[in-house]
Amino acid sequence: MPNLTRPIFLDRQTPPHISTLILMTGLSALAMNIFLPSLPNMASYFDAPYRLMQLSVALYLAVNAVLQILIGPISDKLGRRPVILAGMVIFILASIGCALSTSAAMFLTFRMIQAGIVVAMVLSRAVVRDMVPQDRAASMIGYVTMGMAVVPMVGPVFGGMLEEAFGWQANFWALTAIGVFILAMTWADLGETAQGSGLTFAQQYREYPVLLRSLRFWGYAGAAALSSGAFFAYLGGAPYVGDHVFGLNPKELGFYFGAPALGYFAGNFLSGRYSVRIGVNRMVFWGTLANAFGIACNLALIYAGLGSAISFFGLMIFMGLGNGMTIPNATAGALSVRPDLAGTASGLAGAMMIGGGAALSALAGISLTPQSGAAPLLWIMLITAIGAVATILLVMRREARLVRAGLQT
Repeated sequence: MPNLTRPIFLDRQTPPHISTLILMTGLSALAMNIFLPSLPNMASYFDAPYRLMQLSVALYLAVNAVLQILIGPISDKLGRRPVILAGMVIFILASIGCALSTSAAMFLTFRMIQAGIVVAMVLSRAVVRDMVPQDRAASMIGYVTMGMAVVPMVGPVFGGMLEEAFGWQANFWALTAIGVFILAMTWADLGETAQGSGLTFAQQYREYPVLLRSLRFWGYAGAAALSSGAFFAYLGGAPYVGDHVFGLNPKELGFYFGAPALGYFAGNFLSGRYSVRIGVNRMVFWGTLANAFGIACNLALIYAGLGSAISFFGLMIFMGLGNGMTIPNATAGALSVRPDLAGTASGLAGAMMIGGGAALSALAGISLTPQSGAAPLLWIMLITAIGAVATILLVMRREARLVRAGLQT
């Protein structure tokens, strides 16, 4: 049985320190976006269409989604520590492969293998839920996922500078070096937190219908998936908009691209500070509203002929703010439906979020042309954002109805 005593930094006999969890999630976020400002030049390097290179986002997210379905039950059975360490080793080797790629096909293959780092993001949340109850988990997940806010803020800027100075390959050598450092830190600090389900793998996977029959799980997971869908569409389309619509160079694109992370950082802070006091439902609701508001304003400016790089990327701060409030709280809600299946729930909810993100990222990539401008991307983002608002409203309405009936929610 795991020792869930107070964390002691760099003592793997105790639960991990929060700084280790932040670095783990930060590496997962960095792998997703550090190289995006280089995509146009990578397309030229490999003599490949931009839309083919844009698949480096969609394919990565698709593999990411599939892995999350597998990772959760495996970690519930074997424990968090071995699964996390194995995923990080795979990521490091794949990053080397990306840097050494000589063709677009070779690069995309290693890029898909890089998705092994998803264990750091998914299981860091499960580790938190192993340690603390729902409302405290929402608060702690908010702080942990600040790593996913700070890193995207500086990652594209750093990646754009590396690309201009040393070429696009430098982004993947940087990921390799950072991955080795965080692997060493995780090895030294990450104590096991899962108690072990006692089920076989077949029995473990048969627990999925238990979650799928839960309306609460669907509500929270759906709110997180739809809210983050706007962000994943942004990942797939914003590099094209910045390069082809606003004429930004890689360094400028990297600078602007990180704007949502400013809001995400603030949203994570609000989650960490107020989730226990306000409750997960209201935090998710206000987060989804902020997300939809920023995108709607952005679209209105485009149609008014007032859109610019500053307004397009600047208003994405509201999207980041909304996701920073929504995702930690909705995730905590989904993981609390069956606390004994926290890893499975984290994997399934993450698969819904990332799988939908892969589809939206690909859709954003194919919907944009130099003539279309940014409008198709913003419409995709707005529709998913409104869907997130509707989903959490259904959750709140159902919970209020059950409370009035005197039933357990």
